[in-house]
Amino acid sequence: MGASTAVISADALDLTFQTADGPVHALSNVSLDIQSGEFVSFIGPSGCGKTTFLRCVAGLEHPTGGALSVNGMTPDEARRNRAYGYVFQAAGLYPWRTIGGNIRLPLEIMGYSKSDQEDRVKNVLELVDLKGFEKKYPWQLSGGMQQRASIARALAFDADILLMDEPFGALDEIVRDHLNEQLLALWSRTEKTIGFVTHSIPEAVYLSTKIVVMSPRPGRIHEVIESPLPKERPLDIRDTPEFIEVAHQVRDGLRAGHIDE
Repeated sequence: MGASTAVISADALDLTFQTADGPVHALSNVSLDIQSGEFVSFIGPSGCGKTTFLRCVAGLEHPTGGALSVNGMTPDEARRNRAYGYVFQAAGLYPWRTIGGNIRLPLEIMGYSKSDQEDRVKNVLELVDLKGFEKKYPWQLSGGMQQRASIARALAFDADILLMDEPFGALDEIVRDHLNEQLLALWSRTEKTIGFVTHSIPEAVYLSTKIVVMSPRPGRIHEVIESPLPKERPLDIRDTPEFIEVAHQVRDGLRAGHIDE
């Protein structure tokens, strides 16, 4: 029954893009189960298929081989059933809409009642610590606040799965640290299942229960590292021997993945 308990299950997944310059093998034989409530980071060099895998889960790309299920459905069915929220690298907020208006957009499209929309916007703004900013416009917020608004929009319809593609990559280190802390607190409160793409070893180790180390094209899983760190993680856990040991393991995996090519 193992596979049926997985929220996201990939079995021998392959994806080849046809391009003008010939086929590009983006994913090769990727098998992975993600259980409910896990925080799984994907790390690896550019072009290793991290984002491609996330986009396959979201039904935005379609594998050319293997099997993939999300909540026991095909990714397309899961998308239609609003099984996940997706947070992109850029906040992607509409400048002519207020922060509240941006968060309301998916709820409007899904046909939620006005009063339900208001309740949900209020709740998610509190979740991401943006209470009182509903009537502001994106340009009035810092980059970090805009990204939090983007996370709020992805949480608004209360999907069980949150897919995040390098959401903090463009932010400076202090802001990124702060948002990492807030994301862990949010995950702890909501018990979502999170798939998170990053280039940062400290970020992957700090956030995750499981770290998927990927090797260059064709994207393959080189290693899956289960984190021994406790669920409660103050920022200074990064100075502990346990944290440093996991970071070394990830770094060694990345290096070996390169050499395996």
